[in-house]
Amino acid sequence: MQSQGQASTDADAGTSPADRKLLIDGQLVATEASFPSVNPATTAVIGHAPDATVADANAAVAAARRAFDSSDWSTNVELRVRCLEQLHRALDEHREELRELTIAEVGATRMLTHGNQLDIPIGIVAYYADLLKNYSLTEELPEIESRGQRHRRWIDKEPAGVVAAIVAYNYPHQLALAKIAPALAAGCTVVLKGAPDTPLVTQALGELIAEHTDIPAGVVNVLSSTQVAVGEVLSTHPDVDVITFTGSTVVGRRIMAAASDSLKRVFLELGGKSAMILLDDTDFATGAMFAAFSICTHAGQGCALTSRLLVPRAHHDEIVEQVAANMARVSFGDPGDPKTYMGPLISERQREKVDGMVQRAVAAGATLVTGGEKVDPGFFYRPTLLANVAPDSEIAQEEVFGPVLAVIPFDDDDDAVRIANNSIYGLSGGVFSATEERALAVARRIRTGTMSINGGNYFAADAPFGGYKQSGIGRESGVAGLEEFLEHKTYAAVIS
Repeated sequence: MQSQGQASTDADAGTSPADRKLLIDGQLVATEASFPSVNPATTAVIGHAPDATVADANAAVAAARRAFDSSDWSTNVELRVRCLEQLHRALDEHREELRELTIAEVGATRMLTHGNQLDIPIGIVAYYADLLKNYSLTEELPEIESRGQRHRRWIDKEPAGVVAAIVAYNYPHQLALAKIAPALAAGCTVVLKGAPDTPLVTQALGELIAEHTDIPAGVVNVLSSTQVAVGEVLSTHPDVDVITFTGSTVVGRRIMAAASDSLKRVFLELGGKSAMILLDDTDFATGAMFAAFSICTHAGQGCALTSRLLVPRAHHDEIVEQVAANMARVSFGDPGDPKTYMGPLISERQREKVDGMVQRAVAAGATLVTGGEKVDPGFFYRPTLLANVAPDSEIAQEEVFGPVLAVIPFDDDDDAVRIANNSIYGLSGGVFSATEERALAVARRIRTGTMSINGGNYFAADAPFGGYKQSGIGRESGVAGLEEFLEHKTYAAVIS
């Protein structure tokens, strides 16, 4: 059931002018229709976003195609470096304005904006500007002899073309900048579509690009829309060469199928059901604290969060008690308060999904230790711990995207690895052990794209991020993130 505040926003859709504009072909463009953006902590409308149409999407793709084919963006490395440095400077100078908008629209806590929600993503732009200065776009191969002649061979790394970048709501700065920064560094042009739950944050990025950089017209286009058809244009348009998408695995499958008609290059960063394993020799108190606070980060709305906790069967009840005690210490409420650890879920729709999965888990035999409650006003959900979870159950197999931790017992290291790998996903995970050697031995047997050993933090602009299996295709960040947007062309010339 919708709250009164949410119901009023639905009636408000399209009746108010947008507070921000689309960026298409270098111009900030107003739209006839708008849609409300809601503060998930209060359900109040914080502004209205431009509601792009299919015609707007087609115009954005056409602009990106012209900019790629007709300008020197794809070949002018010095220009690209300068523009990325300008974008980084603009983001830095508007950091506090972006921080307040992120807290209000995303529901991210103030402390989180000083990390993965804002400050770290801003650094991604500087990373790729610096990388481009030293990255060789030409690679020499050894000379060979063929048909009585010497042949010089080399590889040029060229931009892949027009990129459609579609991002999710949970970390909009991180997701947008991890796509457009390497794409621009590579020499591609971009159409960026923000999530309809967090449109103002993405459109603010478009305004900074238009007003504070020398990025040529059409090189970056930024859309927000409630229309599914706009996303379909981006994933099927013949002038789009690359699709990079972050979101659910269900939608990722549809995008991959839609892109197959024209054999577009597809990069997908999708769902996760990552496992944290506490081996029997570890300090359970440390592992329990890490597990409890990790799953409550951004109210559990993170694809790489460890939502399954695998524990030795003999110590199940002991560890569950420790995790529950730590969850009781998680402060949640006003995300603007510097002392708040956990904010709200993004919407009532998402809260209903989370609560439904928890209730079904209990009906299926899991023990509800703590939580499982909605908290009003806003879209808050109390940190939730489920014990004695069956490895094949829905709550152990499906992504919840909420502050819900499922505790699953195992018998030995082999059993822990089997349970961890018992998933269609393979995005992240963690292992705790008294010895790094033992933890690493287990981690190396788990098919997942990132692993944390005893709480190690891999997240940074230079670290490739992505998944195995149905958690996605390709890698974001690091050198690998740049190379997602490059084509390799091989040359050979007879040496006279």
